[in-house]
Amino acid sequence: MSEIEREAMEYDVVIVGAGPAGLSAAIRLKQLDADLQVVVLEKGSEVGAHILSGAVLDTCGLDELIPDWRDKGAPIKTKVKKDNFYMLGQSGEIRIPNWPMPPLMNNHGKYIVSMANVCRWMAEQAEELGVEIFPGMACSDLVFDGDRVKGVVAGVFGLEPDGSIGEGTEPGMELHGKYVFLSEGVRGSLAKEVIAKYDLSKGKEPQKFGIGMKEIWEIDPDKHCEGTVTHTMGWPLGGNAGGGSFIYHLENNQVYVGFVVHLNYKNPHLFPYMEFQRFKHHPMVAELLKGGKRVAYGARAISEGGYQSMPKMVAPGVALLGCSVGMVNVPRIKGNHNAMLSGKAAAEAAYEAIQAGREGDELSAYEDEVRGGAIGKDLKKVRNVKPMWSKWGMLPSLALGGLDMWTNTLGFSLFGTMKHGKTDAASTEPADKHKVIDYPKPDGKLSFDRLTNVSFSFTNHEESQPCHLQLADASVPMSVNMPKFDEPAQRYCPAGVYEVVDGEFVVNFQNCVHCKTCDIKDPSQNITWVTPQGGDGPNYPNM
Repeated sequence: MSEIEREAMEYDVVIVGAGPAGLSAAIRLKQLDADLQVVVLEKGSEVGAHILSGAVLDTCGLDELIPDWRDKGAPIKTKVKKDNFYMLGQSGEIRIPNWPMPPLMNNHGKYIVSMANVCRWMAEQAEELGVEIFPGMACSDLVFDGDRVKGVVAGVFGLEPDGSIGEGTEPGMELHGKYVFLSEGVRGSLAKEVIAKYDLSKGKEPQKFGIGMKEIWEIDPDKHCEGTVTHTMGWPLGGNAGGGSFIYHLENNQVYVGFVVHLNYKNPHLFPYMEFQRFKHHPMVAELLKGGKRVAYGARAISEGGYQSMPKMVAPGVALLGCSVGMVNVPRIKGNHNAMLSGKAAAEAAYEAIQAGREGDELSAYEDEVRGGAIGKDLKKVRNVKPMWSKWGMLPSLALGGLDMWTNTLGFSLFGTMKHGKTDAASTEPADKHKVIDYPKPDGKLSFDRLTNVSFSFTNHEESQPCHLQLADASVPMSVNMPKFDEPAQRYCPAGVYEVVDGEFVVNFQNCVHCKTCDIKDPSQNITWVTPQGGDGPNYPNM
């Protein structure tokens, strides 16, 4: 679309993504200088529409950003009162005591929250400070000035199905900034482009990922225990994959029920969504949910590579924030606090640069703060937990990972810094090396088929637009992936986007919940996720 002439708007800082990182950056910039021109562009139909997280929030990032958040009415009310950890078998469970766990694993004093609602509240705080926020504005391209990132293209609508320009095409506009912040979340399309263009992952371990699936349930008030946090490992995944579950009791008799599967699993027959549905039939979980009602569903990839997988975070004119870098503390299952801290750090670096008359250079002070400050310290302590699990399995990693977290808390490690090895895509092995897994049919009460559940994500895409799930070679799914891997896209997608029908590979992009799993796990790396037009995708309520 280079032949299109677009209007341009000039800002001091352009921020892509209204998640906790991007909004924290916007707020901090305006706190530092009310005259700075700051814009936030969000592809969801509203702020929060594409936000999906567990979430038990460590408020350390928000405490630094907005110390009086309680007085300002933040939707952060439900304190963790009870913290449970279970090892599941098929018909029973063993509770693992809290006392052997390192202090960083303690959830007491943290808060069960809807990060979608927290982001909506943060957007209100940002707008009160004068930040311009435009939801429904997908950023489809970067704008370059020589070697620097100068801005983004946003608001393109009405392309023909083949991607060409039609009579009804709205070309969007360019938004230019002295600096551009990419806070798109995990595997963002623009961040992926920047990482590749500037070779930002050179010398780093490959990023690792999980797929997180989540339902919101309204349960029997007699079974509800507000403030209770439960995590599990073991059944149903067993040795087939790493992962586990979370069950969080928030207010109003609601419970967040979630399941995470690490995407470095070998068996292409594994079906992460069905593992989640099977999990809910465990007696402990089934008894909790019996008589309840599922009211929402969603899914999102999670960055799991941690300390050794974080790419270089800056290039000329651009900085990567939050999950665009990968700042999740895997054993704590927390990343929102680090996302907020990264936004604050990026804002402070940009402010200092602009004050000094700079623009379009590398904000090296931001990267120094992330790696040497609170975020780096948080992630360094747990850097070996994920590679241990991948290398040695669940039980050895539980013991050795706990030991390593304890020693890191004391200031040293017996294991140094372990490597991750293969990408998640390269971890997939041929189907003939593994047994087919037989999954029970969903019963429609505790467990549900994918398409029914996707309707509870309130997902919508305008059907005449180009497919945003791009195949580099349309023949690969049936000529390579099907005979070698039994085309795992049929199973790894938690929204039923990909099907094999009468020998044809079918892409139902309208179902897509923007989780990015296909972009990550496809063993041929043949699928690229790009943003559809603004406002499309899921419309999550209080996820």
